[in-house]
Amino acid sequence: MGGLFGVFSSEDCLQELFYGTDYHSHLGTVRGGLAVKNSGGFQRFIKDIRTTQFRSKFKNDIRKMHGNKGIGVISDYDDQPLIISSHLGVFAISTVGKINNLEELAKEVLKNGAHFSEMHGGMINPTEMVATIITQEESFEKGIKAVQESIDGSCTMLILTEEGIYAARDRLGRTPLVIGKKDNSYAVAMETCAFPNLGYEILKYLGPGEVIYINENSLKQVIPPGDLLQICAFLWVYYGYPASNYEGINVETVRYKCGSYLAKNDAVDIDLVAGIPDSGTGHALGYANESKLPFLRPFVKYTPTWPRSFMPQEQSTRDLVAKMKLIPIKEYIEGKRLLFCEDSIVRGTQLRRTIQRLFDYGAKEVHMRPACPPLIYGCKFLNFSQSRSELDLAGRWAIKELIGKNIDDPADFIDPESENYNAMVDIIRQKLKLTSLKYQRLENLVKAIGLPKSCLCTYCWDGVE
Repeated sequence: MGGLFGVFSSEDCLQELFYGTDYHSHLGTVRGGLAVKNSGGFQRFIKDIRTTQFRSKFKNDIRKMHGNKGIGVISDYDDQPLIISSHLGVFAISTVGKINNLEELAKEVLKNGAHFSEMHGGMINPTEMVATIITQEESFEKGIKAVQESIDGSCTMLILTEEGIYAARDRLGRTPLVIGKKDNSYAVAMETCAFPNLGYEILKYLGPGEVIYINENSLKQVIPPGDLLQICAFLWVYYGYPASNYEGINVETVRYKCGSYLAKNDAVDIDLVAGIPDSGTGHALGYANESKLPFLRPFVKYTPTWPRSFMPQEQSTRDLVAKMKLIPIKEYIEGKRLLFCEDSIVRGTQLRRTIQRLFDYGAKEVHMRPACPPLIYGCKFLNFSQSRSELDLAGRWAIKELIGKNIDDPADFIDPESENYNAMVDIIRQKLKLTSLKYQRLENLVKAIGLPKSCLCTYCWDGVE
């Protein structure tokens, strides 16, 4: 998905910018970047972080950088931040989101004499597209508004100018953006977990489409928030870090409630509850405490050297990482009836191998309780699963196997009371070789989050835009 962090300080901001950006590393897999503005101009470094952590890649570069304001980004795949020279002045820009009409926008601006640098594979850098749209307007405010009105998808951005930072949340607030404050310094983050250890307190959650300008240790609202909020509910389920808050609602608290709802609506004889490390842990704790069953760890994760399993690009390497970093504890597996909570089942490829390992180590039964409904629609608004076909989603390949063909709209498989839904879930259960599989109901996920469903984007589960 990607993450953003920015600092405007009365002193040199590099250390805070470095660590604040690093606290967004769980959100992206390919590129990391930092840009600062100082008396000498703009400085920028971009690094490949596919196989090496952000901190280790930048630890030498930050010694060469200085300035009292800067922005950082963890990116899904494109080089960021970009430094742009324009009639608005020189500025650095980073974005998070997804632009579905990128080619159409490119054709339009090319008519006006614009040009683009090609990324690998001939793609246009979406951040460069956003910068191009902005620079066709007479001010940053009008440019940001033009971006939000013209793109199909979503775009949250930070713009570092010679005098300050524009923090702009996407039009429907699908991704979060939060202002923190300490003394005479401001920070802006997608993940509030970046604030506590840097000494910042949450000052303001930006509303959907809201734009704040940070300048000379003050805040100015340049575009007010819109009325419609559609924040991605999957942030609480999986993407978000447990210590982060969105709309004032903590991630770990929601995951605990998700697990509690799973237990309240379940009846199965088991010996212990576990979570697929790490994002399944909070859900499992909620399930265990609600059901009065022991929470134990049949798998422990070896984290000192192994990266996240979705980071390597080759499937064989991804599978190796997924296996090697999870170390089984036989005493909690052999002869046991295990129930695992998981944040979600996206494709099921790695999960299938993990379940087989449990049976290989002598598990008597393996039950799975995902904290959200089946994913059957590919995300149109963020880069979640952006490199995968929609038909790779577990729900979609199960439907294809069930009826023998692909379908454009799987709406008939959404209702958990329907025969179609239950048949789809049973296909997934059989393919994963689970003893039982029961998904979270969408209404209970919404209750766990605590916002009205109308304020949440649940498209990947129910197709509602």
